[in-house]
Amino acid sequence: MKRNHILPLLATLCALSVWACLPFSIIDDNGEEEEEEQEQPQTEVTITPEEEADFAVETYVENTANVVNPERGFYYPYDFFASTKAISSSEVKSKRKAGHTVLLMQYVMKKWMSSDIPDSYLKVIQSNFDALRDGGAKCVLRFCYNQDFDENNPDASKPWDPEEKWVMRHIEQLKPLLQKNEDVIMVFQAGFVGIWGEWYYTDHFFFDPKEPEDYLPRKRVLEAMLDALPESRQVAVRTPDFKLMMYGLSLSDTLNAKTAHNGSVLSRIGGYNDCFGAAEDDWGTYLMDESRPFWNGDTRYTFMGGETCAVSDYCTCEVSLSDMEKYHWTYLNIGYNTSVLSRWKTQGCYNDVAKRLGYRIVLESVKHTAEPQVGKPFKMVFYLRNDGFSAFQNPRDTKLVFIAEDGKKSEFPLGSDPRTWHPGSHRIETSFKLPAEKGSLYLLLSDPLLPDRPEYSAALANNNVFDTSTGYNYLFRIK
Repeated sequence: MKRNHILPLLATLCALSVWACLPFSIIDDNGEEEEEEQEQPQTEVTITPEEEADFAVETYVENTANVVNPERGFYYPYDFFASTKAISSSEVKSKRKAGHTVLLMQYVMKKWMSSDIPDSYLKVIQSNFDALRDGGAKCVLRFCYNQDFDENNPDASKPWDPEEKWVMRHIEQLKPLLQKNEDVIMVFQAGFVGIWGEWYYTDHFFFDPKEPEDYLPRKRVLEAMLDALPESRQVAVRTPDFKLMMYGLSLSDTLNAKTAHNGSVLSRIGGYNDCFGAAEDDWGTYLMDESRPFWNGDTRYTFMGGETCAVSDYCTCEVSLSDMEKYHWTYLNIGYNTSVLSRWKTQGCYNDVAKRLGYRIVLESVKHTAEPQVGKPFKMVFYLRNDGFSAFQNPRDTKLVFIAEDGKKSEFPLGSDPRTWHPGSHRIETSFKLPAEKGSLYLLLSDPLLPDRPEYSAALANNNVFDTSTGYNYLFRIK
């Protein structure tokens, strides 16, 4: 998707490079840095070191390739104008076969800045949702009104966006579709305002907001989007400053293990950066002293993604990989900026980016009761690591599936939320009563809204483990 990104340097730019090398941290009320305590996945099982020492051990080999998984990776972009036809499920399947489980579906509604969205266009949107579902993919969703922008003559492309009343009316019209298609919406980017829906060049929403009250029109639109969207899904804003200013936040308000994923407004506001690595401030993405450290902490618990837009000293492999780690990137545009992507290929990190966007769960070993008995607790300790840039963000079920020799299947909750599997190593304890003397054990990381669709289940980054026909990850056999 080739487009200009005009979030230019403003007079209020701060020297942000000081934040570029910070480790993940939080800032206390006195402005001093404190390392955040790593929360670990919690279960109700307690296994002593002495007990674990007597367990049998299963080990696993890492799959060093990029693992195609749902809700992560390089996305493929689509724009839908007034005359654009819906995509087909076969096209979605083709993109998935090429490794894209995420598509950007951007709806450009310039024709309806002062009228209702017609039923014909709403049907295209629903047809696209259906194609995503049939094809095994999800979308990054955005709505905007105008992409015709000339940097040398900005006024020539006006109006840049509609009046607030029409934006609110359009969100009202879209709400039934958003509610109906929760299962194939990965994240909703906060568009509607400004050129490309990026909240900068705007006619009706304060072009250069400075005071908290200047942000109120944007806040009303954001909260209308949050209301229209099912509670399980996040809305991503274009810069950290928008979240900071709209809600009067400071660094002490960064999401943490206790406030994340609880359904609150703040827990559902993530971010996206469509000028990643373009400059010291990513062309207006980071304008305040708090901008970078806020996203450093907040994106640990929310979606972060977007696209590159220009070659600079800030998109070398060394800097890009470091920044993707700091800001917990999940998804990135495969189509823009191709010069930046080519640089990564030349410098040798493109494959690392592809592998590490979002989560990458490597199972290292499983320790378990050495002498299992039917009807007795079968205890297990999982040792895994997340080599990705981010944890899971949307809800995901975790189950152990035991299939006995006679084919009878039993499921048991693992007791750990994958959204707590942040980058790094994890130890997870679990236990269940063994239903049969012999059988095979699997780990299932399924989508709770699409539980019977194996293509929406997550594969471990291990060799000879994932079964594409069931969505199960094979662990071991109990004999």
